[in-house]
Formats: sequence, structure tokens, C-alpha cells
Amino acid sequence: MISVSKLLTGLDAEGDGLRYDAAEESTKRQIRNRKQRRPVVVWNVTKQCNLYCDHCYAAADTEIADGELSTAEGKALLDDLADYGAPVVLFSGGEPLVREDLEELVAYAADAGIRPVLSTNGTLLTPGRARSLRDAGLAYAGVSVDGLPERNDDFRGVEGAFDGALQGIENCLDAGLKTGLRYTITERNAADLEGVVDVLTDVGVDRFCFYHLDYGGRGTEIVDADLSPADRREAVTQVCDMTREYHARGEEIETLLVGNYADAAYLVEYAREHMGEAQARRVYEYLRVNGGDPTGERVADIDYQGNVHLTQFWQGYSLGNVRDRSFGAIWEDESNPLLGALRNREAHLSGRCADCRYAEVCRGASRLRALTVENDPFAPDPQCYLTDDEVRGSRPFDGVVSD
Repeated sequence: MISVSKLLTGLDAEGDGLRYDAAEESTKRQIRNRKQRRPVVVWNVTKQCNLYCDHCYAAADTEIADGELSTAEGKALLDDLADYGAPVVLFSGGEPLVREDLEELVAYAADAGIRPVLSTNGTLLTPGRARSLRDAGLAYAGVSVDGLPERNDDFRGVEGAFDGALQGIENCLDAGLKTGLRYTITERNAADLEGVVDVLTDVGVDRFCFYHLDYGGRGTEIVDADLSPADRREAVTQVCDMTREYHARGEEIETLLVGNYADAAYLVEYAREHMGEAQARRVYEYLRVNGGDPTGERVADIDYQGNVHLTQFWQGYSLGNVRDRSFGAIWEDESNPLLGALRNREAHLSGRCADCRYAEVCRGASRLRALTVENDPFAPDPQCYLTDDEVRGSRPFDGVVSD
């Protein structure tokens, strides 16, 4: 995740220490005081979902799938993750709220010292469920909305999904549960981006995560709905402009970009153009500390059957299963050729990625998209929207901040 609000407006957030080693700068209580050394883990607790979204990376279905980890197995997994030092577990799906033991698992994670957060479509977040999740120790609920009502419902395959998600958000906020938006930008809904932010800001939401489409699960079936490079650049510019405009009005919304580390390079370019060279240097230094695309390093995924993946989007490739080995043993086994290569990707990147001046803050962005489009995990990310002039040249600032 790239915090646009932190980089462009200096807004404090709970993840400043985790992402940028900047906990001492923040007035907010921190998830971790230092940059993470262990991965944030997405756990897809089920493949079942009450919706059927076009872009679902998990290819969720309306029926329960065989082999789902039991409550006891889930608790054992959470103990394993706690012992390994995972800072955060993101309960995802499918739709995690279809599991009746979700609160029990959330409470177990919290008691084990792992920050429990939730990714949900929001439609099952009744007032009672929001309160029970709060009482279980849930730290945050991210609710997916992908457009204003007509576009969102078309994306999600169920009429009324937007209204259901909006009610779920309101129920969470009424329960005192920190809640934010998750929005995947495609050509089908880019025009709704600012309208959705306006609606949810009025409701009381102050955290907005904008995802680029990754090509996993059913996302591989809608690659042609992805934004063109020019439209992607425009959408990211809109997020930057909107963040600064809200901040100037005194409305401190937290905005984040997720899933394409070309955004890191572009934020430096944006800061240079709109805010000056000194700000661009500060932005670059934060992003250098952050370390670029986290696949196979700072983020991991465990699916409903216990298979470990490089990210939640890359579920077609398993590193092993937690029913057979501990998560740590799987995650540290660099005899796996793909895992080892990803952790040394600078030696393998090809094309414009190999010589990009922003390699230190991007690291080639999505290797899954490269694999899907080029059949080569080290080819350039097809979503890169930087110009040739922006890619060429020596490394900016040599990673050194000057006032």
C-alpha cells in the first residue's frame, strides 16, 4: 500500500511505522513502531460468497467449497502466525461473514497479538454483527464498493449490493468500528471514483483504498476492462488531486493506492511538478524505505484450504500447505525457485523494468500481471504508465533526503 495522504499532505496514520519506519513522526497509535520484518497475511477463510463479482481474485462461489479449514485448524494457524511474528491478519474470502465462527477467530487473533482486520462486501454487516466484531477485537473493516449504485451492482452481480454495503458501513460506524472503502478501478467505474468518495465521506468514512486490477481469479476474464495507461495516469492523478483538495478544506481523509508500484514512481513525479523538488525528495525517501512491490516478501496469502500463496491475487500457485508444514517453514523455503527469484527480482527483471530509474521504489510492480500477459513473471508489468523519459536516467536523489 502507498499512502498518498501521508506522502502528499503529511497526514498521520496507524501504518506509518509499519510502512515507512516513521512511527516517531506520528500522533496516531501505531500498528508497529518499526517497518515490518514479517508479512501481513491475508487469510481467505472461505470460498463462499453471497455475491458473484466479476473481478473476484479468489473466484468465489455461492456454495461452500470442500476442504475449508475448521475452527480448530484456524486457531492453530493463528498460533502459528503469531509465533512467526505476522503483524496483521486480514480475514477475507469469499465473504468471511458467511462463517459463523468469524468472531471467535477474530478474538483468537487479537488475543494472540495479531492485529485482526476484515475485507468484506459489507452486505452482511448487520448492526448486531458489527457490534460482535467490535467486541471480538476487530481493528478495522474494509468494505468493497466499486462504483455508484448501478455500476457497483452490475460489477457484483446482485441488485441492491450498493445499498447493502452502504448500510453495512453505517452499521460499523455506529458501532464505533473503524471502517474504510476498498475500490478496484477499471474503465467501467473510473468515472464514479470521486462520486463514491463524496458519498462515503458524507457518511463518515475517512479511509479510502484504491486498488488496481490484478489478473488473478475472475480478474483474468476482464483484462480488457482494465484502464489504458493514459486513463490509469489520469485516475491516479485524480486520487492525488482529490487528497490534496480534501486536506486543504480541513477534511483529513486517508487515501491509499494498492497493487501497482508504478504509482510510487509517479507520486515522485507528481510531487516534483505540483509541490517542488524538496517534497519530491521526501516522497522518494519514504518510498525507498517502504521497499516497492511486496509480493513474496511483505505480504502473503493463505487460502481456505491452507495453501500458501505469494499474494492473495496469485492463488494459481501454491508454495505449500499449512496442514503439512508451518507457515514459517513454507515462507522461508527459498528452494522454491519462484519464491527465491522474486526475492532477488532485480537480477531477473527484463525490458524497461531492468533499467528503470525508479526500480528501488517499484521493483517491477506486479509479477502476476506480467506472467498473465507475457507468460513471463519477470517481463514488464503491462500496467506501467510511466513515460520513457520518466523511466530513463540515473536513480533520483540517490535515496538521500535534503531540506
